[in-house]
Amino acid sequence: MITYKWEKFYRILFLDHSGTGIKQKVMKKSISGGIMIRKKFGIFMLFIGSAVMLYASESRLDFSPKPTEQQLPKAMRSTMTDLPKITVGQSNADIIGKDNRALQAAVDAAAGLGGGLVEIGEGVYEMHDSLHLRSHVTVRGKREKTILRKANGVSSPLAIDGDYGEEQITVTNPAGFEVGYGVAVWDANAGGFYATVARITGRNGNICSIDKPLNADCMVGNKALAATVFPVVSGCFIEDARVEDLTVDGNKDNNIQLNGCRGAGIYLYRAFGTVIQGCVARNYNGDGIGFQQSNDAVVVDCLSEGNTVLGFHPGSGSQRPAIRNCVARRNGSDGLFLCWRVRNGIFESNLLEENGQYGISIGHKDSDNFFRRNTVRLNRQDGVFFRNEALGMAAHRNRLEDNLIENNGVAGPAAGIRVRGETNGLIFRHNTIRDTRAENFQTQTVGICLEEKVGAVIVEDNTVSAKTQMEDQRKTKSE
Repeated sequence: MITYKWEKFYRILFLDHSGTGIKQKVMKKSISGGIMIRKKFGIFMLFIGSAVMLYASESRLDFSPKPTEQQLPKAMRSTMTDLPKITVGQSNADIIGKDNRALQAAVDAAAGLGGGLVEIGEGVYEMHDSLHLRSHVTVRGKREKTILRKANGVSSPLAIDGDYGEEQITVTNPAGFEVGYGVAVWDANAGGFYATVARITGRNGNICSIDKPLNADCMVGNKALAATVFPVVSGCFIEDARVEDLTVDGNKDNNIQLNGCRGAGIYLYRAFGTVIQGCVARNYNGDGIGFQQSNDAVVVDCLSEGNTVLGFHPGSGSQRPAIRNCVARRNGSDGLFLCWRVRNGIFESNLLEENGQYGISIGHKDSDNFFRRNTVRLNRQDGVFFRNEALGMAAHRNRLEDNLIENNGVAGPAAGIRVRGETNGLIFRHNTIRDTRAENFQTQTVGICLEEKVGAVIVEDNTVSAKTQMEDQRKTKSE
């Protein structure tokens, strides 16, 4: 039975015994199972019938799908507003811990529920293995207060060859190769993408099992080596992940270098649509932030400084990347290095300064990218450098607009922009290229240098202040 508590007067029309329509007033009173009606012929109990049920039906909420409700592209459901949220920290959190195991437990738990948010509290977390990102999971720290610190690494030569596809290695000195630790394996002929980064899943004396097969033969005769080095934050074979407001301390003085194709302070591999925002990567023995074969990756408002190789390293076929409002400072090599086949990217409002080689380096099939409103200064060699590539592999149709390129060439004479190889279709427009230092200290002596094999380049409305504004070696050769 339904009890209605009426707060208003309602009129019910019905016929009396004489057939005359009489207006009736419903009493402001609740009666379980019915409504009391006052009539001139007496008092009757009118039980809930079709008229009342009709009113109740008309007042129900409409739960039918709205026009804006659509299923996700890869799931048979629509977007939810409330998703899993798991906190992890050194106190007052769902998961308590001080190393990578606690962080990974939280991320894996959120991933097991289909995605969600992991919030990491303040403190320094010791990383004996990567924090492995998962699809549809956001990992968020406290900016400048959540620090993931790479643990001290160890290394050892292999005692016997590691064969391609093998899932174990034998090291000469097993000390420090603990179960659960990250490990990398390579030799002098098996670096770059041929190196293997994995986790130790078991140990028997000098033999360690790993969770990935070796990518290449690692031969004792070629100085095969294993080391407990790895990306501090790693996202491989994932999509739609985010990492926000984390600081990575690479502890470079206590770890050997890991090649940027397989690692960085923050590293992505085939991590499609992943976002890195508000993060810091510093003091890593390798690249600061790198992503390989990861389409539509976004890096925004990040700092990469004091790393031994590259600041930002988008590469190996990553299409449509975006790097915005970032800083690459005092890294050992280039501030921003576009590796192979980086296309249709946008790089804007970044600061690239005091790096050990070029501010920006562009090369193998890195075409159709847009660089605007960047500041490139005080780098040891050229400010912007187009690498020497043959016609089919050169960095064609890149556009540089509204950039400030100044005071580069700290190590010796340099150009603001240098173009090598058979590169063509470039556009340089509205850039300021200058050296503001005292004349005796000016080393960015050339504004724009076009070497002899360079093709068509559009140079429009730039402000150039240099001893040689334009060095066009194409003209010199033809004369």
